[in-house]
Amino acid sequence: MKKALITGADGFIGSHLTELLLAKGFKVKALSYYNSFNYWGWLEGLSHKNLEIISGDIRDPFYCDEITRDIDVIFHLAALIAIPYSYSAPQSYVSTNVNGTLNICQAALKNKVDKIIVTSTSEVYGTAQYVPIDENHPKQPQSPYSASKIGADAMALSYYNSFNLPVVIARPFNTFGPRQSARAIIPTIITQIAGGMKEIELGSLKPTRDFTYVKDTCEGFYSIAESDAAIGQEINIATNTEISIEDLFKTISSIMNPEVKLKTDEDRLRPDSSEVYRLVGDNNKLKELCGFSPKYSFEQGLKETIDWFLKKENLNKYKYQIYNI
Repeated sequence: MKKALITGADGFIGSHLTELLLAKGFKVKALSYYNSFNYWGWLEGLSHKNLEIISGDIRDPFYCDEITRDIDVIFHLAALIAIPYSYSAPQSYVSTNVNGTLNICQAALKNKVDKIIVTSTSEVYGTAQYVPIDENHPKQPQSPYSASKIGADAMALSYYNSFNLPVVIARPFNTFGPRQSARAIIPTIITQIAGGMKEIELGSLKPTRDFTYVKDTCEGFYSIAESDAAIGQEINIATNTEISIEDLFKTISSIMNPEVKLKTDEDRLRPDSSEVYRLVGDNNKLKELCGFSPKYSFEQGLKETIDWFLKKENLNKYKYQIYNI
């Protein structure tokens, strides 16, 4: 039985990945961000004989050393990810994303972990210079968040090049699905409509995104972990498709309530040179090295996501009336 450590397991993708690995027979140590409420985020209520939930902080190197002992594979997802908040608190992003990744890599090296999958983001590419975006596309730090993730990826790869640490950079494009934070565009639209708002407040409608359903993202992580050919590589998890934010709104509203109107909220607009206007990923490397391609269509994933948010006990967890940065 393989032993996996998932950092950021209490979050959106991390909680789904936890469930997937347990279903595949892993023994999982799931790291939840420490808080005095002993609250485990989306891991609350999850129980399994092969699951150990721990609380801590990747910014502490001593703690990282402790939790990586006797681990076969690390899925490193813990990060600060909200782009708007990175404008206000850039140092926090360096501390968590860059230094946290350094701590995990150093601990993995010391404790001889067999493989470490470091989670990147399509935001490191910035606005597409060509499409579809492959892993050779230039990196463009268009926000403090994306700069911190570029730094984290580089730190991890430096451990591969310098110390032969078996690192893979997994780079999901825009993942969506149940449990996603309302700071993301799909939950933002769904929760406002489900909450009965007549005018849906959004930022720029021009950007396009490549949306991957969360179950496919997690299967992509698993396939990367199982492939020795992936070691030392940067690998996109994407669908090779794109949809604009305006068309996304039209699609969701046509399903939920065609009568709602759009309203531009100035607070939701990024600085112009910071906005990433086009993201569509090339997933050929994922197919070739790991033998995986997404199984869910956008329509299938969207239906499951809307159905989940429409359950009262789920919608009640979201403050859709306020702008969540």
